[in-house]
Amino acid sequence: MKRACLLLIGFLSLMSTTTYGQSNDLYLFVGTYTTKTSEGIYVYKFNTNTGDFTPISVATGIKNPSFLALSPDKRYLYSVAEMSGGAVSSFSFDQKSGYLTMLNTQSAGGDGPCHVAVDKTGKWVIVGNYRGGSLSILPVQVDGSLGKATQTIQHEGSSVNKERQEKAHVHSINIAPNNEDIFVPDLGTDKIMTYQLNTQTGQLTPGTPAFTAATPGAGPRHFTFHPNGKFAYVIQELDGTVTGFNYKKGQLAPFQTISTVPDDYKGRKWCADIHISPDGKFLYGSNRAHESLVIYSINQKNGQLTYVGHQDVLGKTPRNFMIDPTGKWVLVANQDTDNIVIFGRDKKTGKLTPTGKEIKVSMPVCLITL
Repeated sequence: MKRACLLLIGFLSLMSTTTYGQSNDLYLFVGTYTTKTSEGIYVYKFNTNTGDFTPISVATGIKNPSFLALSPDKRYLYSVAEMSGGAVSSFSFDQKSGYLTMLNTQSAGGDGPCHVAVDKTGKWVIVGNYRGGSLSILPVQVDGSLGKATQTIQHEGSSVNKERQEKAHVHSINIAPNNEDIFVPDLGTDKIMTYQLNTQTGQLTPGTPAFTAATPGAGPRHFTFHPNGKFAYVIQELDGTVTGFNYKKGQLAPFQTISTVPDDYKGRKWCADIHISPDGKFLYGSNRAHESLVIYSINQKNGQLTYVGHQDVLGKTPRNFMIDPTGKWVLVANQDTDNIVIFGRDKKTGKLTPTGKEIKVSMPVCLITL
């Protein structure tokens, strides 16, 4: 009898593990601008087997929660409030119900926060302030809420584009795999600033070197690391390019710059987001105005990019996009057509195919999954 009970318990445990392991549902979080009809941060269930989605909840009460970041333990979500006198808010997330509960809000230490990141210890949140040209670091409390900023670093300088680069404009915060090197593209100064994070004290100090220069007028914006940790890439908003770097010990050594738009394109160059497929074989970048995703294959030995093609995003102003963890789907957030378009992705060729499925939400500007 005892042996039979043990066998039954083991069988039920195995069934539970198998069922959990076969779950195809992820949570999809959508950050938005609330200047039209959006109510805040939208939460959906997304099925990685079918590409279908189900609305779950909406977190309200925050203005322009444009960019989002999850804590390493997935219990907390952090959002900027992109406005003058900007702020950062913390939310707890209930994975059973799919609901967000606001914990608190703190000053971002500068105007127009547009990007936020959480270090791998989960103890520090770093926010980039676009209009203010600064970055701030905030401590995470035991309950996931945010303490007041303990450090704000003000960037100084300008570059050749007098309309867009009249002063510093911090555009993203990027934490290296070692959780120590912090790379901060500044569109206004044409520099990727480098910092060292002390995870015990939360202090940021200048890296060595203190920055990597971009081509004058390029406007570095978003940044990503290759899964192998050896390569890094930045997409440059103003000149429509991607630059690849060898990354080692806090240093970036450029090896290639490639256009994100066709040679015969005469319209506005206005890049936004950049991501690499989970297998590290393809890189994608979004072109607003050209309304496309550019697709490159990645040489696994040297990081070199080779053009594969362009995919029409079936909307306007692809501010942000994401590749799901399985690599089967690409979701594109089209800010000015109020839709998130779902594409199927060929893992062998990197090319995308419209599925005919899209999520209707006002002014989507950030997509992340759990």
